[in-house]
Amino acid sequence: MVSRTIPVDPFDLVIFGGTGDLARRKILPGLFRRFLAGQMPEDARVIGCARGDLTDTAYRKMIKEAIEEFTPKTIRKAKDVSAFVNHLHYVKVDALGTSGWKDLKAHMRDGVIRAFYFSVGPSLFGALAERLHSYKIADSDSRIVVEKPFGRDLASAKELNATLAEHFDETQIYRIDHYLGKETVQNLMAIRFGNVLFEPLWKAQYVDHIQITVAETVGIEGRGAYYDKSGAMRDMVQNHLMQLLCLTAMEPPSRFDPDAVRDEKLKVIRALEPLDPDDYVRGQFKGGDGKSSYAEDVEDPASITESFIAMKVKVSNWRWNGTPFYLRTGKRLKARMSEIVVRFKEPPHSIFEADAGNHSNALTIRLQPNEGIDLSVTIKEPGPGGMRLVEVPLDMTFADALGPEAGEIPDAYERLVMDVIRGDQTLFMRGDEVEAAWAWTDPIIEGWRGREEKPKLYDSYSSGPEDALMLLHRDGRRWREIEA
Repeated sequence: MVSRTIPVDPFDLVIFGGTGDLARRKILPGLFRRFLAGQMPEDARVIGCARGDLTDTAYRKMIKEAIEEFTPKTIRKAKDVSAFVNHLHYVKVDALGTSGWKDLKAHMRDGVIRAFYFSVGPSLFGALAERLHSYKIADSDSRIVVEKPFGRDLASAKELNATLAEHFDETQIYRIDHYLGKETVQNLMAIRFGNVLFEPLWKAQYVDHIQITVAETVGIEGRGAYYDKSGAMRDMVQNHLMQLLCLTAMEPPSRFDPDAVRDEKLKVIRALEPLDPDDYVRGQFKGGDGKSSYAEDVEDPASITESFIAMKVKVSNWRWNGTPFYLRTGKRLKARMSEIVVRFKEPPHSIFEADAGNHSNALTIRLQPNEGIDLSVTIKEPGPGGMRLVEVPLDMTFADALGPEAGEIPDAYERLVMDVIRGDQTLFMRGDEVEAAWAWTDPIIEGWRGREEKPKLYDSYSSGPEDALMLLHRDGRRWREIEA
């Protein structure tokens, strides 16, 4: 079942890279789901742009096949798919040349929202922005959507921001991070700022530490050329994990407003302490059991790029002084799992005997799989034999707690694309956020590159290198087990 919602205003959405993998897997299937939910107005149009020779009919056939491949059968009816693809058009465009741009301009309508999705590599962002401006296809009310990576270091991020700023105002630029479109990520703000139960406790006085984990079972999967120049730090920490850290640690904004929220996130990034070499562990997965190693996947036996990283991060402000944030992410781990765990401190004084056991509360926000939230509480273990304390979860898995509708939680992309059309930048990164994140990340990367530091090897489908476990053990803590 797909939830109903209010339609947005009429729009023309142009997808550069309209035949690419992201468009076929995520963007257009997501729009189809919004179509089913009644959110797309009848006169909305989606224009795919790429270098191939396709007619509207051929493009519609391609996207119809993509929807059939990447959309659940339970919500897909042939008549709905046919009705949706009638909104699609195709224009052959040379991003680096002159052909096709006049045709694209002729397709654009006056009096509707114009949005341009750059579903292409960052090297083409400047050329697309310049041509949209010079051919007068975009106007002062148009929006552009750009995918990560937003540069590979501070210098390139500044250059990219400057290039986009030559033709578009910051209010028109939507830097998309699909993690921020997840229902549970947004619920993190609702939990914190909508419940008096949690916000008074959300500080160093009561929180022992916070863990943020994004674990993947997949390896490099044909992305070796890109990934070996990036690694886990650039690919995941600088953007995805940084944003989760910001939403967890930020101060309450004055209002739920795009710039008010992003102002508070920026303060968190600027409050991060520099990372010492002893406060991180880099890893690289090994092969075995018919699986290739990282070095084999990238075809470089001497590669020192990390496929795993764990780190202890400190936020230097009044709220979090003394409370560490432990971050980890990696490829080829034992389960696919993304979650935030807020581990509260134990009571300052126990009234129970020592053999009763000590327990602390933990709030776990699960981003994937099985999006939901659970709170562990301490109770007496049932039965005779004295007071023995055990920890039990109060579980709110969305699909269980909210009924069948929650089982069809909107995909992050369908939510974020509709936010672009609405002009809501709350869940999108601002240029100064990106630059601040790189300003913190760059010295860490330069440090291990300068030391020619080799990552620790770890078994495929494990929890990562043993040294990552010690990162918490030396502080008298332990990671929550990676499990689906």
